[in-house]
Parts: sequence; C-alpha cells; structure tokens
Amino acid sequence: MKQWRRSTINSSIRLLILSSLMMVSLSPVALAAATGETKPSEAIFLIQLVLLLVSGRLLGEAMQRIGQPAVMGQLLSGILLGPSLFGALWPYLHQLVFPTSGEQKSMIDAVGQLGILMLLLLTGMETDLSIVRKAKRAALSVSVSGIAIPFSFGFMMGQLMPDAMLPDPSRRFIASLFLGTALSISSVKIVAMVIQEVGFMRRLIGQVIVASAIIDDTIGWTIMAVTFGLAQHGTIDLGSAGRTIIGTALFLVASFTFGRQIAFFMIRWANDSFVMELPVITTIIVLMAVMALITYALGVNTVLGAFVAGVLAGQSPILTKHIAGQLRGLIVAFFMPVFFGLAGQHTDLRVLGDPAMVVLLVAMIINASLGKFFGAFVGGKIGGMTTRESFAVGCGMNARGSTEVIIATLGLNLGVLNQGLFTTIIAMAVTTTLAMPPMLRWAIARVPPRPDEEERLEREAMEARGFVSNFERLLVAVDRSATGRLASRLVGLLAGVRRLPTTVLPVEEDLSDPVRPRGEKENVDATVVQAVETPPEGKAEAVIKAVGERVETQDADPRAAPPLHVLTRKQDAPIEGAVNDEAKKGYDLLVIGVEPALVDGEFSKRISRVTEGFNGPVAIIFGRGIHASNPDTQEREILVPVTGTGFSRNGADVALALARAGNATVTALHVVTSARKRTWRRRLGVGWTDGGEGDAILHEITLLGEQQGVRVNPILWRYGMPEDAILEQLRSGRFDLIIMGVSQRSGRALSFGAVAESVLDHSQQSVVLVSS
Repeated sequence: MKQWRRSTINSSIRLLILSSLMMVSLSPVALAAATGETKPSEAIFLIQLVLLLVSGRLLGEAMQRIGQPAVMGQLLSGILLGPSLFGALWPYLHQLVFPTSGEQKSMIDAVGQLGILMLLLLTGMETDLSIVRKAKRAALSVSVSGIAIPFSFGFMMGQLMPDAMLPDPSRRFIASLFLGTALSISSVKIVAMVIQEVGFMRRLIGQVIVASAIIDDTIGWTIMAVTFGLAQHGTIDLGSAGRTIIGTALFLVASFTFGRQIAFFMIRWANDSFVMELPVITTIIVLMAVMALITYALGVNTVLGAFVAGVLAGQSPILTKHIAGQLRGLIVAFFMPVFFGLAGQHTDLRVLGDPAMVVLLVAMIINASLGKFFGAFVGGKIGGMTTRESFAVGCGMNARGSTEVIIATLGLNLGVLNQGLFTTIIAMAVTTTLAMPPMLRWAIARVPPRPDEEERLEREAMEARGFVSNFERLLVAVDRSATGRLASRLVGLLAGVRRLPTTVLPVEEDLSDPVRPRGEKENVDATVVQAVETPPEGKAEAVIKAVGERVETQDADPRAAPPLHVLTRKQDAPIEGAVNDEAKKGYDLLVIGVEPALVDGEFSKRISRVTEGFNGPVAIIFGRGIHASNPDTQEREILVPVTGTGFSRNGADVALALARAGNATVTALHVVTSARKRTWRRRLGVGWTDGGEGDAILHEITLLGEQQGVRVNPILWRYGMPEDAILEQLRSGRFDLIIMGVSQRSGRALSFGAVAESVLDHSQQSVVLVSS
C-alpha cells in the first residue's frame, strides 16, 4: 500500500515536470521571450492554466487516495511549480512560464483573485445554519474558546517577533491580527469533508464539530473584515477602527434581515422569469459581486461580502441540490486548482533554510495545534460534553487548510505579510491539515453514541431513505375541475410540511378526447366537466398557499418557517410542451389533477402526453366520492397497499406525509399472494400477522408512521388477489382516499398494471397513483 501511494505521487510529479517541459518547448512564446518581447501572451496564460489545472487534479487525486483533502494536493502542486522546486531547478523556464511581475502575471492573478471570492461564495453556500441551531450551546462554547486561546497565542507571537521578520514593523499590530486569525480559524470545508467521510455528520459529536467550524468561519471573516479595514487605512486610529467595526456590524445586520429577503427575491425571480439555461447561477454570481462591492464601499474587504452572499444563497428555498451542484462543479473544477496552485507558487520553502524561520514555523505549529486543541477541549467541557467527546472535538478543530491559505494570500497582497511569514503560515496550514484526518478518525471512533442519539440516528436513517423527504420542488398541472382543486389541496399539504417551492401550470379544457357516459363497463371518471370562471381565492395557487401555510412545519421553531412560495406559470404552448420546458429547471414530483382522467377505461391523451414530458416521479389524482362534490373535504383515513417494493414504499411515504399534515390515519394493507397453505392464523391488536415477510413490510410502515406522529393500522390479507383485497377494504366505507405506489408498464399506452386498472375501474373513493 505504501509502495502504491509513493508510486502514485512520484508519477504525478514526473508528469507535472514533463508537462511543463513539453509545453515550453512546443510554445512559440520562447522565441518572444528571447527577443525581449514583454507584451502579455495568451499562449502563456493558457499554459499557466493547463499546468495549474492538470497538476492540481493529479496531486489532488493522489492526496485523496491516501485519505487527505484534495485541496492539499492542489496547494502542493503550486509549491512544486513555484520557486521551491521548478524555479530552483530551471530558473529560466520558470520565469518564462510564471513571470514574477508585469502584465503577464496580472492576467493569472486576476483569475486567482476571482477564485478567492468564488471559494468564499461556495464556503458560505455550504454553511448549514440549521446544524448550528441543533448544537448551538456546545458549538458556541467550542468555537469561542477554540478561537480565543490560539488567537491570543498568535497575536502575542506577532507582538514578540523581531522587526527583521516583519515587512513593516510600524504595522506590527495588523500583522499580529493576521497571525492570530490564521492560528485560530478552522477550515469548515476540511472539517466537514472528514466528518462526512467517517460517517459522523449526523452524530452529535459531528454536528458540534461542523457547527463550531461554521461559527469559526463567520467570526474569522468578521475579524478579517475589521483587520482589512484597518490595514487599508494605513494607520490605526479610533476613528477608522470605529468606522470599520460599525460598517461591518451594519452590513451583517442588514444582510440577515431585509437583505436576505432581497436575495431570495432575486434568485426566485430569475428562476421563475428566465427561460434560458442556468439563470440562478448567474444571479448568485451577480449577488456575490454586488455584496462584495458594498463591503468594499464600506471600507471592508470584499471577502466578507462574498461569504455572506454565499450564506444567503445557500438558504434560498429555490436553490435545489441540482443548481447548487452546477455552481459547485465550476468552482471545484476550475477556480480551486488555480487559486490554491497560485498560493503554493507564492510559497518559497527556501526561506526555511534560515534557522530563525524554522524556529518560527515550529513555534507556530505548536501554538496553533495546542492552542486550538485545548481551547476546543475546554469549550466542549463547558458545553456539557464528555471527556472523550471533548477530546475528539479538539482533534477535529485542528485543521486550517483553505481558510488560512486565503488569509495568508490576502495578507501578502496587502503587504502586511512578507514571503517568510507567508511561507510559514502555509506550512503550518499544511501540517495541521494533514495531521487532522488520522487524529480525528482515531479519536471519534472511541466516542460511543448516547442511547437517545442511537434512536435519533435510526430515525434519520429511515427518513433519509424516504421518498418525500428528498423533495425540493413540486410541479403541478391542474385544471378548474373538482379533481384539480383536490390535487391543489393535497399539494398544499405535501408542500406545507417542508415549505417546498411549487410551480403551478394551469390546464385549460381539452376537447381532443371524447367524453363518453358510463356504459355497461363502469367508468367513474367519464363525466362532462364544465370549465367555469374560478374566483381568485379558488385558483390553484391560492388553494396551495392557504392549505400549506396552515400546516405545521418540520422546523423546531415555527416562527422560523419561511412563507410557502407558489408560482403560477402562464403558458401559450400546449400543456405537454409547458411541462417539458419547466421540467428542465429541476423538479422532484409532477402532480396532475385534470378531468377527464380516464376515457373509456384508459388514460386520456392529455395525461399521457403530460407524463411523457416529465422525466421523474408523477402523482396522478382522481377525484371521486365525497371529493367529487366537495374537494375541500379533509381525509379522515387513507388506505395504502404495500408490497415491499420500492415504488410501493414511495406511495406509503406520500400517504404518511399527507396524513401527518392533515391529521389523518393510515391503513397499510399487505396481501400475501403465496400459494403455500397456512394452517394457523392469529390476530394481534389491529391487523393480522404471520411472523414472516408480510409482518416485516407492515412493521416498517408502522415504524415510519410512529416517527412522523401518524397512527398506522396494519392489515395482512392472506387469501385472494391484491385488487380484490383492496376493493373489499374500500367497500367498507371507512376510507376517503387510496394512495398506490405504482410502476409504469412498457408499451405505447400509459399503464400501471392490472391492479391499478382494477382499482380505477371500481373504486368510488378518490385515488392517487404515485409513479416512480
């Protein structure tokens, strides 16, 4: 294993050097350099990008394969391409490809500066404030104590440092603030990555560590904003310090009050108004730039604006995982390797040839590691954690990584740090970051879960596998019929629990399908639908909002629940085209509520065309029975057949979500279709049991119901066909609604199998078919 790791790293280094030589030898820029031409060259710029991207990817891959963060490989690639190795071995080639001054250098530096803002935007977007709320007491004490002690150590180091080590001794106070911040702030990206890797993200200890790192980042960038303001004023006086602190405070207050609503509106408006691709990503980048300019105008560095913009964008209810993943892909694939590679290039390990710098580096690593460990350990004990938990927290918080690289780069650009201090900070960040993952894995494996935590983890694991719990946005196609209103009300219940953004596509009357009256074969959907003008309060958008905002949310603090966002999308094209266009924006469920839904026992052409335009789960509503005359009637009991299949479980998940939101009861019906004769039967409480597979299926649904606060009546039906058992239950008159998880059958006509067809033909109750 060690030999494989060594060969992987060596191969990456050889390929890196070979790539440099090939590009330089094949490039015409060598001739331009020889003739003294100094104009910036696009060819050199592209060579720089290719070298940084390829080397960063190769060494990042090598580091990740040995259990280290990929960002460390990107940083090391820059060090190898910098004066420490490439510049020392081939000074002429290094100066040719990476000139140290002039317009050529400014081209790649501009990408690096934009990379800083993009990285902070991504850091903010990945800052999950809900984790902070869950573990706020312990996280706050860990963060405050974990910052105060190492910050004090770093600040004192700066104050006691010889003048010769500082670029400008008159700015010692600013340099001390930079050192204190660099030693005290943990990298939330590195911490979260390791916690996720070891599977402790949902454990209390993992949440405390990640939440503390998030608070660290927030406090750290606030401190840096003040420090930047002081550094940019050139002198330290109470007036400039006061303006910087007040400006920072006002910006933060404004951002998380009305600024948050403005950001949400911008993202929502772009998503709802544009038909072009990726409008939300453009809006987020513009938002980041505007907020960065605001902080710049306030005398605070642009990094704070970028970070806060990321936090606000990450909280937007419109921001789906799909959209966030696209933006993250751009930053991780392009900006991260370039920025960290350039940061590594500024690192000159040759300065460590000075014994004084080695002593400084050792002192910095010791102060950073011990200060952070003891600070976090003490904070954990104050927050009520056990000794083992506090020890693991201390190990987990001792990772600087990307945060310190950004801080050091900004300090170097401002002239507060010189090459020696910059290099020691980078070396300290690399050392502590590389040491953190194995230490945390060792420490966290020795923290047993608490009994209440084991129960919560089991519940959350089941919820994570759920169907409804992974919804982020809903798309609704409804007309003005009773079925359309029923569908709107059910969507309101479904969306209200988690405040899911919902888009409504109104469906006008379609006369392309002939509506046939009931004949000898019962067709309960074959009724003539009169399209009448619906008052505003009866429109789908109003119904969804009214129902959804009455539903109790999953948020622990009901006051924190955002308003339910429902948009009605007007369209001129046929409904199938509108669904196809809207679906490109990323929806998790399409709900259809139109009449007629069935024509002569088959799905109407309109429903068939609409489902073809949506590549994802679909719920088709059939309003019958009491809902045909009064679609606002609340369900009292819901029947859901379960078979143990994935699509059957999805139907049960929808039933439980609707029952929870509407305070209904769910009856789970499982039919044993095995021909094996049973010689015994017994009944326990409500429902039948056989001690076999049927019991396990019903037990899972019952347990899910208990976790969601929904009463589930399990029924095991031993004999007959599934459709006969379902219709027998429906004939009892107890149920208002039946929800079936179904799977679409192959063929030209839309079909969900014989059981679903039989239920649709004979059921007098409303039906919901959930197709996965």
